[in-house]
Amino acid sequence: MTAQKDVQPQKISMVIADVDGTLVTQDKVLTDRATAVVLRLHQAGIQFSITSGRPPRGMAMLIDPLKLTQPLAAFNGGVLIQPDLKTVVDQKFLPVGVPEQVIDVIQKHGLDVWLYTDTEWYVRDANAAHVAREQWTVKFSPTVVKSFDGLLGRVAKIVGVSDDLAMVAKCETDVQQAGGTHISAARSQPYYLDITHPQANKGEVVLTMSKLLNIPASEIATIGDMPNDVLMFKKSGTSIAMGNASPEVQSAATFTTATNADEGFAKAMENYVLNQTATKT
Repeated sequence: MTAQKDVQPQKISMVIADVDGTLVTQDKVLTDRATAVVLRLHQAGIQFSITSGRPPRGMAMLIDPLKLTQPLAAFNGGVLIQPDLKTVVDQKFLPVGVPEQVIDVIQKHGLDVWLYTDTEWYVRDANAAHVAREQWTVKFSPTVVKSFDGLLGRVAKIVGVSDDLAMVAKCETDVQQAGGTHISAARSQPYYLDITHPQANKGEVVLTMSKLLNIPASEIATIGDMPNDVLMFKKSGTSIAMGNASPEVQSAATFTTATNADEGFAKAMENYVLNQTATKT
């Protein structure tokens, strides 16, 4: 774990955590230590919520163990929903005409395309890369379709998927350029490129939670591991990068903790939130 020097402890009234690569292990396991430390946050009067590129149903298994009471930010903030998974606080769909444009750019780069509406996940090939793994992670199956025609009116998220990581990075740049101010596009994993409404990003999640709960953004701590988490780092008073994050992501954070294979989330909560006397290295 890396401690960073000369940072004055900030008051922390809320923590917003990324899920994959952060809150859970690489095998998507929520450890006993991570569960226990979230319950300690509750006991300390510190609000806690999660944000992820996952759909709402893909975060359901975390609600009871963590005793979540605040809205969850699914699709990187595209859908803000209460823990009952029925009461929608806010949702943002891609503007009309944009999904077609985004899908065209992704396909030109040779990436597979997944489509998420507010309630469903659509793929064109159930045997394509990462579909089975994602199904296991989110605990529900996609609907296989021949075409996305007729499904583009309520698009919460489009994902470009490939194990050619350099191509995913290039596609990210090209999608950002093509979509301009009409989208938010960032990698949620090295092999996933998430495209959402421009205000559906983790930076906006911080601002929305701040307003909703009347907690200053300066009193919110965020923790994550991927480039899309840097957006919430920039809006929060305290930010923590996982040890498995890239050097670029780590350099954007106030602190760096251990990896998600070494209880990095729990250690971060213990050292930088529950014990707010950390100093920078």
